[in-house]
Amino acid sequence: MRVGTFVLAAQFPGQGHSEALHRAVRSAEVAEEAGLDSVWLAEHHFVPYGTCPSAVTLAALLLGRTRRIRVGTAVSVLPNTHPVALGEQAALLHITSGGRFTLGVGRGGPWVDLEVFGGGLDAFERDFPEALDLLMRWQRGPTRVSGDGPRHRFREVAVVPRPDELVDGSAAPETILACTSPSSVKLAARHGLPMLLGMHCGDDVKADMVAAWRTEALAAGHAPEEVARIAGLHVSAGVAQIADHTPDAAEVLLKSMPGWFRSGLGAHVTVDGRKRTMRDPLAYTELLCRLHPVGTPRLAADRLAATAERTGIRRFALLVEGSGLVAATEENVRRLASEVLPLLS
Repeated sequence: MRVGTFVLAAQFPGQGHSEALHRAVRSAEVAEEAGLDSVWLAEHHFVPYGTCPSAVTLAALLLGRTRRIRVGTAVSVLPNTHPVALGEQAALLHITSGGRFTLGVGRGGPWVDLEVFGGGLDAFERDFPEALDLLMRWQRGPTRVSGDGPRHRFREVAVVPRPDELVDGSAAPETILACTSPSSVKLAARHGLPMLLGMHCGDDVKADMVAAWRTEALAAGHAPEEVARIAGLHVSAGVAQIADHTPDAAEVLLKSMPGWFRSGLGAHVTVDGRKRTMRDPLAYTELLCRLHPVGTPRLAADRLAATAERTGIRRFALLVEGSGLVAATEENVRRLASEVLPLLS
């Protein structure tokens, strides 16, 4: 099993942006020191839910500050950027880090970001498959690529830098797709991409999505052995809070996360004025405490093992900053590495 952290750079009530970003960077540095497998970076715009507006930029910083740990985006929002620009950035980080970068992409939401960055609602609702196809051709395809779709149309240009030109001969950077619907599962399967599955759903839902992905991948013509290999790369997002007593771990999150959800998620503005229903912040926090490794090291290990057994997923991206505090987050990361991981081995 490979366990990493999921970093949102969350701005909790009463905090400034610099405090949130400092906590994010420190948690990643401590994850490397403690021996965790990976760090996954979220990207948000204009909301305190997350203060990192560019996951690839923060990934570049962390790759420069670390030597071993894998750094991935979870996710870079594809409708807000050009697929070729994102492909170039991914290749640059992949090559200069010696193959430690993972590009996670997703559709995002119908937020005002689409207006600000010029993508418009079509980039979210209609054009995502075209953008993903262009990105994957850039990542995996020939030495030259052109755009021939309704949104992205351009003459043939050279792929520079080539993402498959690592000194050791490694392939292009790993790419993973955030999946929240049957259509996104089908897209991931068609392209032979592993899935990133969100922290809002439990093991049964994730198991069903993994099974659907496998069916679609085989139907798309991928060889059974390749399907099995890629399936081993799916990632399950969750929340981790470690304490000597399970009620204490839950109490930490129940004191801090509802306020963050209320201010952070509540700040989202839809691009077209559509109404949206926000989860009850307290009920959502309680749900996360029930679903994920929140409790003693033994309970945390058991929940991770149960998820792996039920879903087949062996990689985890765990939100560790739920306390909202730098020192407590660092301690949480260290306990996850030193007290939970040995129980999983």
